[in-house]
Amino acid sequence: MIAIVAVMATTYTAAWAQSTAKVGSEAPPPYTTTLITIADARSGIAQWVDLGEAGDSPGDIFVFDQPLLNSNYEPIGKNSGFCIRTLPGKFSECQWTLTLADGTITVAGRESDAGASMIPIIGGSGKYQLVRGVMATTPNSDKTFTQILTLYCFGQDRASGACQ
Repeated sequence: MIAIVAVMATTYTAAWAQSTAKVGSEAPPPYTTTLITIADARSGIAQWVDLGEAGDSPGDIFVFDQPLLNSNYEPIGKNSGFCIRTLPGKFSECQWTLTLADGTITVAGRESDAGASMIPIIGGSGKYQLVRGVMATTPNSDKTFTQILTLYCFGQDRASGACQ
């Protein structure tokens, strides 16, 4: 448990340290785009690790590695990460990575059990290097999650289209 918290703290610190903008003097990003994905919780790995009191309790961990789909429900990558239960029946603190053909996008924040959650995008790799933004994730009735990512790129390589 302590190791997971340490990993999360290190990730947050690294994301903050890599930020190229200063708080309060941030200019609008030169490039903004929206990406819509579907996290498929109907298949793949989904494992609850029940810690502490039996049942839904603080500190329980949910680990997942599941298919990532486009809006037509076609496979485009993987949705992999973990959540630590903070408020039983209501919220978890989560971190996960969307792995796509052209790079990765990592998100971390508080996810609600019901309704939409706004999760910060803390970085990426490949085409998504130095990306920031927010993901609106909403559970669907078919055990999928619609994820609408608003990506802010703080520079763009014109040749490759990469967010840098």
